[in-house]
Amino acid sequence: MKLSLSRKKNTFSYAPGQEIRFSSGSFGWETEDESVNVCKRRILTIIGLFLLIYCIIIVRIFNVCLVNGISFEKEKITYYRPKRGIIVPVHRANITDRNGVVVATNLPTVNLFTNPQKVSNANEIAKKLSDIFEDVSYEDFLIKLTRKSRFVYLKRNISPQQQAKVNALGFPELEFQPSETRIYPQKDLLAHVLGNTDIDNIGIAGLEKSLNDRLNSSTKDLRLTIDLGVQYAVRDELIKAKEKFKAERATAILMDINTSEVVALASVPDYDLNRRDFKDKDIKFNFATLGVYEAGSVFKVFNTALGLDSGKIKIKDSFDATKPLKMGRHKITDYRVPAKWLTVGETLIHSSNIASAQMALKVGKDLQIKFFKNLGFWDKIQNLEVFEKGRPIHRSEKYWQDHTVATTAYGYGISVTPMHIITAFSAILNGGIYTPPTLISENSQRESKRIISKQTSLDMRKLLRDVVIYGSGKNANIDGYEVAGKTGTANKIVDGRYIKGKNVTSFVSAFPSSDPKYALMVIIDDPKPIKETFGFVTSGWNACPTGGNIIKRIAPQLNIKPNFDIPTQRENVLENYGIKKLKF
Repeated sequence: MKLSLSRKKNTFSYAPGQEIRFSSGSFGWETEDESVNVCKRRILTIIGLFLLIYCIIIVRIFNVCLVNGISFEKEKITYYRPKRGIIVPVHRANITDRNGVVVATNLPTVNLFTNPQKVSNANEIAKKLSDIFEDVSYEDFLIKLTRKSRFVYLKRNISPQQQAKVNALGFPELEFQPSETRIYPQKDLLAHVLGNTDIDNIGIAGLEKSLNDRLNSSTKDLRLTIDLGVQYAVRDELIKAKEKFKAERATAILMDINTSEVVALASVPDYDLNRRDFKDKDIKFNFATLGVYEAGSVFKVFNTALGLDSGKIKIKDSFDATKPLKMGRHKITDYRVPAKWLTVGETLIHSSNIASAQMALKVGKDLQIKFFKNLGFWDKIQNLEVFEKGRPIHRSEKYWQDHTVATTAYGYGISVTPMHIITAFSAILNGGIYTPPTLISENSQRESKRIISKQTSLDMRKLLRDVVIYGSGKNANIDGYEVAGKTGTANKIVDGRYIKGKNVTSFVSAFPSSDPKYALMVIIDDPKPIKETFGFVTSGWNACPTGGNIIKRIAPQLNIKPNFDIPTQRENVLENYGIKKLKF
């Protein structure tokens, strides 16, 4: 028997043993081959969707990690920008000495922070963090972890080892932020030159502060004029002198006499720049550039140069030092000086206040003030890069009377910094050219000017050489190096009053005197008498020998060859200055 069905001319036959098959066109049912094709199409669609998702993820990763995370401009600062709007600089230029040795650089670190509102176990976290960071107490951590804020630093600039320990705690609330910390490989060697930065890498003292914008805006190293080897020797001798004479502080500056580049600058006591926890502000005081003081007889160098250059004083002129010089109600006296008429040369050798005052009065107020201004004694030193700079203290021109003219001739009545003195001294002995000092190599923003004639400069070299051979500078007469210089001892002012027995002693020098290459100034604040000095505290017994020790150590480093053919006596030269016989 057959069953036959038809629909729209489509027929279907059924016979025993056959499958029932329906046309897809008749009732919408699919054949077996078409079902397989549909399945394949669906699988391909799903695979395509997954590939699209993966492509989106890869593009996003590339965008986040590479495009926004790397800066390709060398001179541009790269910044890490957390979600909360904090901007953390991650670069600051290196500082090197004149030979390229790094003295300040950055190390990558991380900061530990959290959102206190997400912390649920503050006590436990505080306890474990205090075990890792021994310098922070449990109570301090607990206070930070329970603050009513959404962001708090728990610890800044942590080491990789500390970061690993914090990670091992397993607290997801603790997060890390990339950062940098400033380090100083030479520690305290350049403390008062470099200064340092705060925890945010912003300069707060020294060159770090005054040149903060430059250091944060360029990857180019900042090269100093300082020579580390020379700096070490200078500082080492200062430390020895401070301890030996039980002084409050000691300071020294070494300068290239022709360029005014500072080759060494030290002030002790000093401090390790890698530490920021010093509470004693006095230890950070840079006496070399910030401290103003009355320099005493060192000023006789400038007084003599002024007199000779003005033409009002001749090198063979003599001055009456047989009795004190009366100035109104006051008297100007001498200390251990022969009571006789003194030539210009003898005035320096014996360091006579009386003769120096007479010399200044002969020159007059107007020329003296003009000369001091030319030497830079009226204002802060211009363009000196270090932040700490002292302003000279002096009377106004209106009140600059005869007694002021007389006392400033030997270093009283005007206070300046050691940097003022050595810069002016360099100009007196280098041929008469004043150049502002600098701590930065290749500083092109300085203008030189002539302050005295070349002949006056040559005369001053010879006169100051005699001071070291025959006068109070004998303890700096180092064989072979032709040291020329002048000592100075001034009573120290405390709370506006001169204190008897307290002095600031100075020694300013140049070497070799026949063709000066370097100038050195040494200051010792409040030295004490010792057995070796026979109870004396004047500069010839402390600052002067300290200067000699420094020159002996640094001259070979500076490639200054000793000349052992230098005669020990110079009677023929002395006679040219009107000095026929010396008695001490």
